[in-house]
Amino acid sequence: MKVAPSILTANFIRLEDELKSIEKGSDYIHVDVMDGHFVPNISFGPAIVEQIGKLSPLPMDIHLMVEYPLNWVDKVNFPTTEFITVHAEAHRFAESIKRIKFIGKKAGVCIKPSTSVETIMPYLPQVDLVLVMGVEPGYGGQMFIQSQLEKIKQLSDLKEKHGYIYEIEVDGGINASTAKQCKEAGATIVVAGTFIFNFENRKERIESLK
Repeated sequence: MKVAPSILTANFIRLEDELKSIEKGSDYIHVDVMDGHFVPNISFGPAIVEQIGKLSPLPMDIHLMVEYPLNWVDKVNFPTTEFITVHAEAHRFAESIKRIKFIGKKAGVCIKPSTSVETIMPYLPQVDLVLVMGVEPGYGGQMFIQSQLEKIKQLSDLKEKHGYIYEIEVDGGINASTAKQCKEAGATIVVAGTFIFNFENRKERIESLK
């Protein structure tokens, strides 16, 4: 299992130290960009994303929780950006996927708990990552919605049946117990924020997820 700590719950006054504390064992840094419209929260913009990219050697897994992702794709295109993920519920998300591919980054598509896998089935051959939200997006510290395990299993079955290449990532309510459930359902990456950053020994928490 790959692990992507969510920087959203880090202490931004000590950003460099926080990033160093998760370097060992982490596979990516998960960066949530929120515009205050698509979700009822605001996080940070491209300038902070750029600084995260400069301060850490880990590849960035950027999750655009924004209403108009096409306006944001180029703004988060940095040297260490690996994935840029857009929501299936956002405006012109299909065009956004094409743009991500055009600029040479890996494209992801995300679905909220209320959105079915069928909604994104036409795009599965094109994407490099599918992000399943285990909670309603916008805030950390929520409980994992167990019904999302069925979506993970469905995506895993489709991937195997058709030979798709996408990673299956899960974000929201992740801890050692839910990470195991997600892995058994077919997930390949888990995103964790409070489970990692609310504890002193981050390396130990990351290892428990892996």
